[in-house]
Amino acid sequence: MFNPFKRQPRPVASPMAQAANAPQIAGSDSVLRRLEWTVIRRLDGLLQGDYRTLLRGAGIDLADLREYQHHDDVRHIDWNVTARLQIPHVRVFTEDREMTAWFLLDLSPSIDFGSGEQRKRNVSADLVAVLARLLTRHGNRVGALLYGSGVDTVIPAGNGRRHVLQLMHAMARRPKHAESGSTKLGDLLHAAAGLVHRRSTVFVVSDFISEPGWETALGLLAQKHEVVAVRLVDPLEMDLPDLGLITLRDAESGEQLLVDTHDPKFRQRFARIAAAREAELRTSLSKAGVDTLELSTQDDLVESIMRFTDMRKRRSRLGAGGKLPMHLKRAA
Repeated sequence: MFNPFKRQPRPVASPMAQAANAPQIAGSDSVLRRLEWTVIRRLDGLLQGDYRTLLRGAGIDLADLREYQHHDDVRHIDWNVTARLQIPHVRVFTEDREMTAWFLLDLSPSIDFGSGEQRKRNVSADLVAVLARLLTRHGNRVGALLYGSGVDTVIPAGNGRRHVLQLMHAMARRPKHAESGSTKLGDLLHAAAGLVHRRSTVFVVSDFISEPGWETALGLLAQKHEVVAVRLVDPLEMDLPDLGLITLRDAESGEQLLVDTHDPKFRQRFARIAAAREAELRTSLSKAGVDTLELSTQDDLVESIMRFTDMRKRRSRLGAGGKLPMHLKRAA
């Protein structure tokens, strides 16, 4: 049985196996090149190097205090010291420039759903490739845990473009799961808690269609790490159009049900149930204390990421004390 807590031996592929994998690696390379041109270059220009707004890491330690100076970040003002000395003081930090990010990847059957050209699995793969490449280009390390019907693959943290390609290849080569029963997202979160010891940025990439119980595990993980819940959604999961008689199939269990979507009462019930689940999920993520990046199969990836970074910037400013004091306004 696979044990994610036990260090796994690094497999050594034979020359024949390496040759067989070459076309798949080449396919991952072409996908990454496309993303570098169409997504990463756009993000480079929009973020302008401010990757820590998106990917806040660890290793930030208080080094010193000094008087406030022109152009200092007001978020770093130490208000206790300022009140005691009657002179504005700011905290000076030393930062560990190397961050480690972990991707907890839900690849259960429901991830293969999509009502249009894109599937949730494709959106997940593109996001992971983009974030992993952004991180590794700046000397940071990324690793991943992959969940299908259980946690079956651990990719140790590494850096460099080749490592990103290996991660993409590991996602792409996984076959689509047949019905495997209900997803237990809690298993993935518990595995990560036992494996990732150093404080890291953790991306939980899932549609969060799971058996209950993951909420507590997510909250515990967020107490130790910077956790971002990346929620994969499809519009059809929220609003069922009038399509006449159709067969709905549960991707997790394989159960099928014939329904009449022409019936407005049925569509209304569907919408109410979807709205209730949406509200419950948002409450659970909020209670866990994690930020949420929502990715729809119909959204532009860059726009979704930028909405998320803008939200973080606004909240960071509010958390820093809101408006700038009058004497600091004059100084600025």
